[in-house]
Amino acid sequence: MSRKSAPPLPTQHSGPSTSPGLLLWKVSNAWQRAVRQALKPFELTHSQFVILATATWFGAKESLTQARLSALSGIDPMTTSQLVRTLEAAGLVERSEHRDDPRAKAITATEAGRQRARSAVVAVEAADAAFFKPVARDTDALVRLFHALLHEP
Repeated sequence: MSRKSAPPLPTQHSGPSTSPGLLLWKVSNAWQRAVRQALKPFELTHSQFVILATATWFGAKESLTQARLSALSGIDPMTTSQLVRTLEAAGLVERSEHRDDPRAKAITATEAGRQRARSAVVAVEAADAAFFKPVARDTDALVRLFHALLHEP
């Protein structure tokens, strides 16, 4: 019995290698694997690292609420809440009364958290440098493209 070939997908692309969405997905997964590997020695997930690094970076300049951490990191509020609880249990962040908003808590990286963030960011940036090495000459253009995709100036 002969089998008829299935009709092609109704796509605008000549194949998977010309689909920007699929390529972005594959690149993103490969990059996330590299970052996960870099963060293993620090016992941090990628999301935990982002929250901890954000709290360390911006916490030096402003009093951070959970909502502000969520906005700065690009992580949804519910996930941010879970991550903050996990980091707090690990002694890497602490919550205290917010000086400007009695309803909110200020999220601050502890000294242990700041030290972990400082060490981890070196490993993550080394992983980034290795991952993006094939396009290192185009890093500025790549960053501009990422900002355009995020609709940021």
